[in-house]
Amino acid sequence: MKKVALVFVVAVLLPSLVLAWLAVRSLRDQQFLLERQEALLCQQVTDTLAAKISDFLAQQQQAFGVQVESLLAGRDARAVAAQFDTELRRHWPLAEVGFCVTVSGQILSPSANARAEARTFYTDNGAFLGNRETAEVYNNVNTLNFARNTANQPAAADRSFGGIADQKQVRLATASPAPAAQAPQEQVALDKMAEPVRSAVPAQKLRDESNSAGQLGFAGESPVQSPAYNYKAAQVRKVVPQSAYSQNQIQTPAPAQDVNLSRVVPAEAEFGQLIGGGTDGMLARFLQNKLRLMFWHRLSTDPDLIFGAQLDLDRVVEEIRVLVQADTDLREEICVAVLDDNAKPMTLSRAGFQAGNWKHPFVATEIGEALPHWEVAAYLVNPAQLTRAARTARLTLGLLVAVLMLAIGVGSWLIVSSLNSELKQARQKTDFVSNVSHELKTPLTSIRMFSELLAEGRVADPAKQHSYLNIITAEAARLTRLINNVLDFARLERGEKKYNFQPCDLGEIVRGVAQTFRPHLEAAGFKFDCVLPSLALAVPVNGDADALSQIIVNLLSNAEKYSADRKEIALQLERHATPLPHAEVQVLDRGLGVPRGSGEKIFEKFYRAHDSLNSGVQGSGLGLTLARQIARAHGGDVVYEPREGGGSCFMLRLPLMQIEATERHR
Repeated sequence: MKKVALVFVVAVLLPSLVLAWLAVRSLRDQQFLLERQEALLCQQVTDTLAAKISDFLAQQQQAFGVQVESLLAGRDARAVAAQFDTELRRHWPLAEVGFCVTVSGQILSPSANARAEARTFYTDNGAFLGNRETAEVYNNVNTLNFARNTANQPAAADRSFGGIADQKQVRLATASPAPAAQAPQEQVALDKMAEPVRSAVPAQKLRDESNSAGQLGFAGESPVQSPAYNYKAAQVRKVVPQSAYSQNQIQTPAPAQDVNLSRVVPAEAEFGQLIGGGTDGMLARFLQNKLRLMFWHRLSTDPDLIFGAQLDLDRVVEEIRVLVQADTDLREEICVAVLDDNAKPMTLSRAGFQAGNWKHPFVATEIGEALPHWEVAAYLVNPAQLTRAARTARLTLGLLVAVLMLAIGVGSWLIVSSLNSELKQARQKTDFVSNVSHELKTPLTSIRMFSELLAEGRVADPAKQHSYLNIITAEAARLTRLINNVLDFARLERGEKKYNFQPCDLGEIVRGVAQTFRPHLEAAGFKFDCVLPSLALAVPVNGDADALSQIIVNLLSNAEKYSADRKEIALQLERHATPLPHAEVQVLDRGLGVPRGSGEKIFEKFYRAHDSLNSGVQGSGLGLTLARQIARAHGGDVVYEPREGGGSCFMLRLPLMQIEATERHR
């Protein structure tokens, strides 16, 4: 038993408890896991939209270069430069102000007395474009030849600058030298500000990397000297995503103080330093806390002229609006918004949506240098739904774990109970063998002893001879009952016991057993009282007369064995009309009785309320078991009740047949 229990604990119970403990621990992380899954899905949406917006602006930059070359095709570039603002706005609707400057810093367009918007542009940007002062800008330079770019690599301009979604470091260097009259050739080497490596590094390190890149140039090119841009420190984002898995946290781990730093880092330089030998590019700067976005293009036929345009942001937003749509699967769950540098929504994927705080979206992605400090943000339409889903998941998993633990507990209890039952039956079978051996030995010994005395003629007294013969007869009957009980029990266990059912008089059966058993009881010193109905009053039942006789014999034998010193046995037969008509045979004694709590156990096979070897009470433990099984096969039962004044009362109850006694006797 101990070995089996140890194997069960080690192989089943302990692993089950460990798994249950791990499952309970995982319940605490359900909301975290659901938020993480939702955040990753939403982050993919915002990353994709940020990349689309960056690609759109790259395409517009390419379109601007094509427009400039188209306007100046076959015309005097210097003559067109003076009217470039008017010409560009008429042919390219995204332009708010067109400008043209020379490499040396001379502003050809717009003039100081132009229209109001152009004059404001000239006032704000004249010194910067004329290389007379530095400005803090976000710069993207394309150094590839524009004509070659548009003819052979149409996608290059799309990637000449990009947002966070590109995630690809690009180093830009000069493609061809400028004429001798121009400013000294400058090598421009810029990393994409969206690259995670540059997300939270100090400005000095960015300057060092830029200088190193400028000195190396492209593979196969001679090292050239790059201007030392004065990179500013990374700024704190205006948007603070609620999810810990938003852009910065997903891509690169960073110190706690740098977690929400912007990936877009501005550089301070003159216009000529920024464009260097590039062919086209984009500049973004903030004036009076308003974003100004400029495209510029170096004319392929006259590299000394730089044509540019300040974009109308309202029209740019209108063009972007058609791109801002959530995925079909998430359209009902989130609202996607493009936020400006002050975290104000410029366009929404769901009309009329109102966030509690626009600065705290679920996830957000910076668009990048194309629109610095602008972000694509995703907001949960129903934030409580995620909490409810997590609570439902926790409840479901909790119930599942509880059910599994209950199943493990019940299974363990059933296994232990089964083991105990098997061990108990094994012990009972061992006791049964011992009891049967003792029961067989005792009558055989008596029969042998008295038969030898009679056979050898040692007993001459006729009375003693008669007494010895009675003893031999009683012991033989006892031996027969024991063997019959064992054989009948074996047949019942195998389901082979057959009964010969037919109408019979229970009174006659009881009367016959009493007459047979009386001499034996009286010889043993018992007072045997029988209370039976008259012969004229039949007790009709349907059953096997021999089997019913065996029930009564077993009950009388049981009363005889457990009577101890008070040798009184009573046998009674009564009829009852309620609850259903039935007959009741009672066997009463004044013996040891049945211990409390064992009133039903005594009918179990091999069970002995009193150990036969220690108490001196003989028996096999099968008599009452057989009596109950036979009674139930006849539609009745055998029950026990304690007798008033001490002793036991065993009752055999059988249903009566619906037949009149007179007809029965006829």
